[in-house]
Amino acid sequence: MVSALRREDLPAPRTLPSRDEIAAHHLIGEQHLVGALIERAVFTQDERRRAEESARRLVHAARAGKTQHSGIDAFMHEYGLSTDEGIILMCLAEALLRIPDVETANEFIADKISGGAWEKHLGASDNLFVNASTWGLLLSGAIVKLKDAKGANPLQAMKRLVARTGEPTIRVAVRQAVKLLGDQFVLGATIEGALLRAKQLEAKGYRFSYDMLGEAARSDHDAERYFQRYMSAIEAVGTAAGSFIATNADAIFARPSISVKLSALHPRFEPGKEKRLASELNPLVLAIARAARAKGLGLTIDAEEQDRFDLTAAIFGETLINPALDGWNGLGL
Repeated sequence: MVSALRREDLPAPRTLPSRDEIAAHHLIGEQHLVGALIERAVFTQDERRRAEESARRLVHAARAGKTQHSGIDAFMHEYGLSTDEGIILMCLAEALLRIPDVETANEFIADKISGGAWEKHLGASDNLFVNASTWGLLLSGAIVKLKDAKGANPLQAMKRLVARTGEPTIRVAVRQAVKLLGDQFVLGATIEGALLRAKQLEAKGYRFSYDMLGEAARSDHDAERYFQRYMSAIEAVGTAAGSFIATNADAIFARPSISVKLSALHPRFEPGKEKRLASELNPLVLAIARAARAKGLGLTIDAEEQDRFDLTAAIFGETLINPALDGWNGLGL
């Protein structure tokens, strides 16, 4: 027998909490904010004990796992982002491969390489690969500086000649080095390549969140292209992961997931466009979330610039409480 539901029997419509406190902290001074957070961060004695035990285990495991750096690990250890030279190399890795013309690439390399104090890294590492790389960077910096030689005498002309003839070699070497660095952080140039490389690591217990690197959409055409890429990636990752049977609410965390950037899905993902985003972007995010759910994948909304955080929180919240996703534990921020 089926009885009719009365209105009072229906669940109350879900509403999102206010984001006023987040908005009030938008441009707050860091010292003031941290001080207030410290006052709120009151832990019980048991919580402190468990935190200390976890930290101690992590430190001991890190020390026991790798006492000596090798290869790229050693290079990254020497040229970390706490050094000016590490920042220079990261700028090269971030931008060089996207520069299409030779002249601009040469100028970019010369500008960055010549600004590093590479000599202070000589002999600082006990790794042969790092020391050889440092010598290469030091010599490259010296060569690119020769192009600034002025005057018409033979010596100055020779310096400029050395700089010009050395540029192609330096450009190729730096591009190869950037690709080598990128290989440590980018799983694959395509989703298929990434899945193939991930297979061996997944067998060891690794779990992956697949994120397609790219710029924000500048047009509706860009946004449509990124949307289709995300949908194709969900199909590929979900198929590779196999069929999904939800044995419990946390079963999804044992599988790979997908990360999306909202700025890739709409060309005007910016403050002041809230109404337009609600009607145009929200349905796209919901469609991606439903596709991920159907494949048994988690979906993470990637963080962006702080000016877009309130927009991100609004779209995340609306997606989270959408009835079409009831019972799904796979949406994250």
